Amino acid sequence: MQAKLKPFALILIILLSVVLAAGNYLMFAQAPFGPCTINSAIVGADLHSYSELQAACPNYMYYFVGAPLVVGLFLLLILPNLVTREEAAQEAKPAPARSESKKAAPPPPPPKPITDAAVQLLALFQREGRLVDFLREDIQPYDDTQIGAAVREIHKACRQVLAEHLTLEPVLNGQEGDEVTVPQGFDPSTIRLTGNVSGEPPFRGSLRHAGWRAAQVKLPAQPAGQDPKIIAPAEVEIPE
Repeated sequence: MQAKLKPFALILIILLSVVLAAGNYLMFAQAPFGPCTINSAIVGADLHSYSELQAACPNYMYYFVGAPLVVGLFLLLILPNLVTREEAAQEAKPAPARSESKKAAPPPPPPKPITDAAVQLLALFQREGRLVDFLREDIQPYDDTQIGAAVREIHKACRQVLAEHLTLEPVLNGQEGDEVTVPQGFDPSTIRLTGNVSGEPPFRGSLRHAGWRAAQVKLPAQPAGQDPKIIAPAEVEIPE
């Protein structure tokens, strides 16, 4: 444990020393209580003057003994406030919280679906098979023969788009009607349960649809400056 004076303590000690030195100088130079000596030759036979000298001497003795004593007592009284202890100061500081073991960073959230990619894929279906035109058109006035002929061409073109830009695979392997087991902890986004669903997994049921998963998406890069929200541009024919 090391004691160390505070900055203002040094200033206070210097001021007290200056005051004490100034008082000593005043006593020696000005002699406010009169001259002090016990040498009778100086005053001769003048008993009156000699008695005055004897009366002045105790006053100087009181000052030169009392002034340093008063200063010393004053410093002793305020000494605890003038000193700092480094160890105590360190203990006063709150101990830094121990860093807990680093927890594994949570996995990043899955990327949000890109709307532009969906629009781009729909644009491909429109460009190759006119799918948007077909879905937007009211087909009630047409008979089945007319619809069947149109659907055949649309189906062929859109199937080609799927084969070229998407690699699809089933979510569950099996044929429709096969018995399958849905394990505990399954992902509800990959398997949808229908029918009489009760209790806790695992569940056993019949496969109604194997589902589809896009294993790979291969969309062409869009030209710079093209509006990604455009499914199909408007066509304007300029006459010759």
